[in-house]
Amino acid sequence: MSKNIKVALAGAGAFGVKHLDGIKNIDGVEVISLIGREFDKTKEVAAKYGIGHVTTELSESLAIAELDAVILCTPTQMHAEQSIACLKAGKHVQVEIPLADSLAGAQAVVDLQKQTGLVAMCGHTRRFNPSHQYVHKKIQAGEFNIQQMDVQTYFFRRTNTNALGQPRSWTDHLLWHHAAHTVDLFAYQCNSPIVHANAIQGPIHPVLGIAMDMSIQLKAANGAICTLSLSFNNDGPLGTFFRYIGDTATYIARYDDLFNGKEEKIDVSKVDVSMNGIELQDREFFAAIREGREPNASVARVFDCYRVLHDLELKLNAQG
Repeated sequence: MSKNIKVALAGAGAFGVKHLDGIKNIDGVEVISLIGREFDKTKEVAAKYGIGHVTTELSESLAIAELDAVILCTPTQMHAEQSIACLKAGKHVQVEIPLADSLAGAQAVVDLQKQTGLVAMCGHTRRFNPSHQYVHKKIQAGEFNIQQMDVQTYFFRRTNTNALGQPRSWTDHLLWHHAAHTVDLFAYQCNSPIVHANAIQGPIHPVLGIAMDMSIQLKAANGAICTLSLSFNNDGPLGTFFRYIGDTATYIARYDDLFNGKEEKIDVSKVDVSMNGIELQDREFFAAIREGREPNASVARVFDCYRVLHDLELKLNAQG
């Protein structure tokens, strides 16, 4: 593909803007359509980024003949259905994490991708953050093996708001959204499937209808273990913090930054062409389209994560 890749982006909220900022740095890609729930707010974002077409309906964008691909930054509950709509329309698709909020939904997307042969990728950003790439390269080179990962995913969201503190039209979920990052990353970094998983959760919020606190244990086939703590109740530093405990070193990853076990910063600026994990994720998506290949974080490659989440959900439901 020598021409510009023409893209539609659905979801003009906090995360959609992160993608728009990343795409600005990628040659040969043009965002030609922006889809949002509120037309006027979406139009404001489109004007800022020079996007000519604005709509509140994904189907309207999918009908644009010259459109090549879609990036979905929409509510979790819409991901599988919208991914399927994009593939049926003949468009490559990247859907933000999670791929689906059910195992059946994830399976349906994977099955359709295999039928169409189009590029279908999920936004498992941790695979692309320079900090985690650095550790991955050490593992691939045989210089480091994970013995344990200790992960904390903490937010302060006792009301239904997004990362910018704005009201949300949908409810976030610790298991199907935030745990998905770590479940996938653990298996990916270990290069070993998850064979054992446990979970417990705190009380269900009376208004939001979700657990606000959760604890997950994972074990990979190679013997590595992972402990993941998640909370929407944490009034302190927000985000996800990873501690890799291995046979030759300890690494602490905070988004795109990396430190050793003594809190000494490690230079990861030369790991990839950017320090922005979202931009690197988007670069992989567009490169896979141009090169006609399966991307890292393809829906098929991340599918096992959703099998584990499904198993954990069944265990949590059984606990009552």
